[in-house]
Amino acid sequence: MSDNTIGKILYQIGMVGTGSIGSMMSLLFAEKGCHVYYLDISENNTRAAEKIVKGVDEESRVHRQQSYAQLSDEVKSENHPRVVIFSIPHGIPGDRCVKGLRPYLDKGDIILDCSNEYYVNTERRQADLAIDGIYYVGCGVSWGYQSALTEPSMSPGGDPKALEILMPLLRSVAASSVNGKPRTSPIGPGGSGHYVTMIHNGIEQAIISVISEVWYILTKGIQLSCNDAADVLTKWNISDELQNTHIIQMGVGINRTQESQGEHVLRNGRHKVARDANTEEMGAWSCEEAVRLYVPAMNMVSAHFFGCTSAELKKRVADAKSSGHPNEPIPIKVGSKNDFIVDLRKATYFCLLLCFVQGLQVIREMDQQREWHIDYPEVLHIWSSSSTIQTGGIINLLKKVYGQSFSTKENLLSNPELADQLASLLPSVKRTVIAAIEADAAVPTMSQSLEYYKYSTSGQLPTQLA
Repeated sequence: MSDNTIGKILYQIGMVGTGSIGSMMSLLFAEKGCHVYYLDISENNTRAAEKIVKGVDEESRVHRQQSYAQLSDEVKSENHPRVVIFSIPHGIPGDRCVKGLRPYLDKGDIILDCSNEYYVNTERRQADLAIDGIYYVGCGVSWGYQSALTEPSMSPGGDPKALEILMPLLRSVAASSVNGKPRTSPIGPGGSGHYVTMIHNGIEQAIISVISEVWYILTKGIQLSCNDAADVLTKWNISDELQNTHIIQMGVGINRTQESQGEHVLRNGRHKVARDANTEEMGAWSCEEAVRLYVPAMNMVSAHFFGCTSAELKKRVADAKSSGHPNEPIPIKVGSKNDFIVDLRKATYFCLLLCFVQGLQVIREMDQQREWHIDYPEVLHIWSSSSTIQTGGIINLLKKVYGQSFSTKENLLSNPELADQLASLLPSVKRTVIAAIEADAAVPTMSQSLEYYKYSTSGQLPTQLA
């Protein structure tokens, strides 16, 4: 099926769920020539979607539906099977949507789940719907730091026959590289698409934790202003190692944001993270997978528990009073701020590189068990733009590693190029972590990066006593 015929062949599609992402996806598909028929059990979501559709004058191509039966009738076509996209909360809501839609689907129809779903649920639904010949494809979606204002990267996984039908549609809406290659590709069978995205989100959680710790060192440790910290991060974001890193770019924007009174928002912000079960679960699932597969993905695990502790602000304040621990770290004493910032940049690169190494090791272990035959350069291509974990320098390095004679059965830390880079960065990492610890700054993910590297590259460990 030619991608150029997408508007003619996959002309009618359904959309179940019109929250912020679902409504934007509806518009994106409409822009590519599709008629989109949407349904949401939430009246608030439906009204918001209607307002958005009207605001961009897409009422002729994006249509509200009142029931699963009506939606199913509208997306039926002689040219293609029904394609119904999910953009809904994970778990029970997804099961309810499948139950509501199933009676109106025929053999060969496809549910494309673009939600943040747990891969176990994805595979359960695939097996259940296969009884009736209905395809269920789990597709991870990432929009980058600008959310759904741009085209996404997409990671579909499921039956090869369904993927063959869907890929022209997905390629038409996915972001593209500078040479025009779409940021989407079939990941593999079963729940592989949602699985890879789950680990993607675990890596994201780890990267956010590292950059947050770095920001704390810059502003509390060596006491830079928010503007000066933003200047440092801006320079890093054009450096060879950290170029085009979305989360660093987000940090720049946050550090420059001021309230109406001229105060930087970070100066008056709460010292806690907001918890969202629909997104936070992905980080928890990643940690569970690492433990289940015996892969020491310590950056993901440390970042997750750091976030859990951060959310408990009242408890932390009470415990701080009981322990007599100071609320603020003491300033970091450095001979030269510029030299320290160079060390900090190298330490940041070291930590972010290990976030990817650990996440890819989890995927590799599962891939080998399930025989998904994942194409790792393709996964890295998908992640390299319109993705929250976009990190140009690191992903380019990893693409190079996988493009060599490197076997996916090998440990990434054994790759000579990665090994040389990590070893050369080690002195800077040690100096940075020691300085932060001496100043009582909380740097759990950065310090775990150092410990992970030490014990993963050591021939002798104290565990022999165990």
